[in-house]
This record gives sequence, C-alpha cells and structure tokens, in this order.
Amino acid sequence: MASVRFADEIVVVDSGSTDGTQALAERYGARVIQQDWLGFGPQKQFAVEAARHDWVLCLDADERVTPALQAAIENALQAPSTAAFRFPRCNRFLGRYLKHGEGYPDWSLRLFDRRQAHWSNDAVHEKVEASCAIGELKADLLHDSAESLASYLTKQNRYTSLAADMALAAGKRASFGRIALSPLVRFIKFYFIRQGFRDGLPGLIHIAIGCFNSMMKYSKMLERQNSDAALR
Repeated sequence: MASVRFADEIVVVDSGSTDGTQALAERYGARVIQQDWLGFGPQKQFAVEAARHDWVLCLDADERVTPALQAAIENALQAPSTAAFRFPRCNRFLGRYLKHGEGYPDWSLRLFDRRQAHWSNDAVHEKVEASCAIGELKADLLHDSAESLASYLTKQNRYTSLAADMALAAGKRASFGRIALSPLVRFIKFYFIRQGFRDGLPGLIHIAIGCFNSMMKYSKMLERQNSDAALR
C-alpha cells in the first residue's frame, strides 16, 4: 500500500478476507470494495472497472512498486508513447530474489489505459490483453510472497488443475510425449539457457517445481481424458 501512495486513488477489491485487510487498506486511504470471488481474470477486471480514472496500475497483495518503477511510471505518464506498459517482475523465493531462469524478468503488463486493454477471463495465468503496442519500463516490480513452501505447493496443485481444465476446453490433448518431454525441455530452457543455476539452490528448486507442474498439468489432462473415454 505504501509503495503506491503516488497514485491518484487506491482501490482494493476484497473477496471476504478475515485477517484485517479491509481495515488496514482503509487506514491507507484506499477505497475498499467487497466482491465475491469471480476468478482471477474477472476479479481483476472488476477492479479495473471500479477505478475512477482510465489509466490503471494493477497489483496483487504481495507485490510492491520500487522507487525506480514509480519514477519510470510517472515519467511514462507525462506523455504516454502507447496505452499499455509492461515491466519486469522480480520474484522472491525461499528468501532470495531470483534474477535468472523462470523467475526473472517475468515481464508483467500491469499499467494500461483501460479503454484499450483489459484482463482476460482466464481461470488461471490471467493476462492483460491490449489492442495497442506494448511499451516497456526498465524497473522492477517486487513480488514478495510470504507463503511457506507447503502453501506454495498447495497453490501450484490448484493451478495445475485449472490449467488442465483450460487446456482441455481449448481442444488440447495430453500424450506420453508431452508428459515425458515437457519437464525436460522446461528444465533445459530455464536452468541452462536462461541461467537459472546462477540463483543457487532457490533457483534450482523453483525451476524443479515448475517442471513438475508442467508434468502434472499434462498428467491431469490425461486423467480427465481417460475418465471421459470410460464414460462413453
């Protein structure tokens, strides 16, 4: 909240938290709106539409704007060269900000004119879809999740289930090749080509979990495919 005090207004959309989030947000001067959970993309689009201004900056509760990013945003908005900007997100994992591999630069489109961009309706891995060119700001957004490794894995299990459902709905199918090769290709890409090894043990664990997630997504797709075939 403190990192976005430069904004003309702060809108917080809460979906029934019970940990004091609402009161804390109001103390920071935020306008708090209650909305039952709609799904990742729709919930964020709800927040965008609730804003009083057309230019919006979208953040999750575990993200914060660095002073360098604030300066870059303010400079870009003085005379916008386009209606949407992305910037690198730096992810903290097991006590370390990852600067390589899958964890960085993790380009995130979060600053945009809502008249030319909007959040997708995706159940997971939601993204901003823009009808204009995408500009880039060379300053980091920090993702500083305080969750434990156990809760992180629980969340990833939920995400792979949602991703499997989305893929099947889009007409995609799992196969032995995808289940066997997707983790291997992912590991080579992020650990060696994108130099994830430079992030030490946290980087290795982060990429290993990502590879496992890829395998699990296709495995869950195969499970659903076999279940549907058995019902025919």
